[in-house]
Amino acid sequence: MSSLITEDEISHEVELMWLEDIEHLDYVRQSLDRLPTRNGRAAYHRDGRMVGYALLGSTAKPSRASGTFRRRVFWLLPHDRDSQLDGLYAKSAPAEAVDPRTLEPRVKGYKTERSEGGPPPALYKNSATLPF
Repeated sequence: MSSLITEDEISHEVELMWLEDIEHLDYVRQSLDRLPTRNGRAAYHRDGRMVGYALLGSTAKPSRASGTFRRRVFWLLPHDRDSQLDGLYAKSAPAEAVDPRTLEPRVKGYKTERSEGGPPPALYKNSATLPF
C-alpha cells in the first residue's frame, strides 16, 4: 500500500519512467516490487497494466538475502476508473492509489480530490475539450 511506503525505501530513486501519459489518469496504484536490477523496464506480473516504474541510482544496494532491489512500480487493474468510469472506484480510489501528478523520484505521492473521484482541476472546468 502507498501509505506503507516510507521515504527511506525510495531514497535511491533517480527517475520515474512513465509508459503512458499520466495527465489523463486520476490515480495510479503503486507498490514496491523486488526486481533483479536497479534500472531498465520492470517486470510486471499482475492483471491489468504497468503504467510506470522507478529507476535507482548506483548507490542503491541489493538485498543481502535475495540480491534484488526494491523499486516502485505504478499500475492499474482492469476495473480501475480509467477503464470503468462508473465502476467500483467511480467516487473513491484503492488504498495503494495516489494522484500521479504528485509523484517524483524519492516522493511517495498522495491522494487528491481528483484521485478520490472528485471534480477535475479548475483548469479543465470551462474547457471545450476535456483531456480525459
